[in-house]
Amino acid sequence: MGTLTTLLFDVDGTLAETEEIHRESFNRAFAQAGLDWVWSKALYAELLRVTGGKERIRYFLDTHLPDFEAAMQLDEYIAGLHAAKTDIYTRTVAAGEVPVRPGVKRLLDETRSAGLRLAITTTTTPANVTALLRHSLAPDAESWFEVIGAGSVVPAKKPAPDIYEYALAELALTPRDCIAIEDSLNGLQSARGAGVATLASPVLAALPVRPIR
Repeated sequence: MGTLTTLLFDVDGTLAETEEIHRESFNRAFAQAGLDWVWSKALYAELLRVTGGKERIRYFLDTHLPDFEAAMQLDEYIAGLHAAKTDIYTRTVAAGEVPVRPGVKRLLDETRSAGLRLAITTTTTPANVTALLRHSLAPDAESWFEVIGAGSVVPAKKPAPDIYEYALAELALTPRDCIAIEDSLNGLQSARGAGVATLASPVLAALPVRPIR
């Protein structure tokens, strides 16, 4: 067994309970575009099985509105909707409406005090990560993380292991040096696919951090 040196954090649902804000932001973006689409909580729970906002919109169209015809090339249309949603989401987060989950700040503080390294491994867009770190943690929170792997920095999103493999390569680490912290089955499969031991729970406990040998 290696020495634990690094914690790899997912973002949505792990650092903060963001999914309801995401859902509301999608609905506002749809209304802004003149669409009558409304993603209910039940529908969004289904859509969350697909990682990535653009991918989620495409899955929704494929499974619920297969006859939808966009006014432009579909990839471009979806990208525009997603960009509008991201703008709405980041402005909501910037207004201070999304606190981090209980124990997260303490965990990060104790991790840093213990001399462990931090990285982000998420499928959400970089703008979403930046907004959450700056406005829900601290203005300099981005600097706490040596690597911020987000969005389309890798070809395949979770549950593919690509984002974890990317972080390991950027940090020059082996899987045995790290623990991933996740909240979803897709995240767990992604981390484990890269060989990284994973703490996955819908509730992140406020645990003291000590180097493990």
